[in-house]
Amino acid sequence: MVSFQYEVGPGRNFAYLIGDPSTGAGALIDPTDGWPMLEAEAANKGLRIEQVFNTHSHPDHTAGNAYFREKGAKIVAHDSAPGHHDVPVQDGSVVQVGALAVKVIHTPGHRFDSICLIAEGNLYTGDTLFIGECGRTDLLGSNAKQMHHTLLVVLRALPDELVVMPGHNYGAVPSRTLGEEKQSNYTLQPRSLQEFLDFMSAP
Repeated sequence: MVSFQYEVGPGRNFAYLIGDPSTGAGALIDPTDGWPMLEAEAANKGLRIEQVFNTHSHPDHTAGNAYFREKGAKIVAHDSAPGHHDVPVQDGSVVQVGALAVKVIHTPGHRFDSICLIAEGNLYTGDTLFIGECGRTDLLGSNAKQMHHTLLVVLRALPDELVVMPGHNYGAVPSRTLGEEKQSNYTLQPRSLQEFLDFMSAP
């Protein structure tokens, strides 16, 4: 597997190019602005963009969908996501990018259709989890109760050695292990549901 991280767009978004060099199959995670650059990067690395994964349906993460779909890529998104997607997925789904297996985890909270993706030691978290922070839960389609379960039950149960690859460059570093996040990220610290709801609603 290969994985490349790119900061794109005015919102400090991270887009990712992943792939299987043995077959030339490639995929993008959350393409936004900079489509020619991402397309050129894939070509330079000998990868065909066969899929586009959306970690959730906010426009700053899906803006590249139409461009790459016209080029033949299949859009992969949670089956509850609005708009067009060619490959609807659910919790536990596995999508192949060549020989690379990409596992889907449904992680609602920031958005009802939020998913995280696991591929060979990397955890692509979109806006569910940032380095040192988590996604907002005060937006349309957000749910703080679901975020409590996502962060403190689902993500905390994952292996510490996974490397968090977030959807925005908001942290002190662009990536870090989940184990380090469990220790240092204040949004991942154990809290009761009511404590978490109070915490997320505080100014």
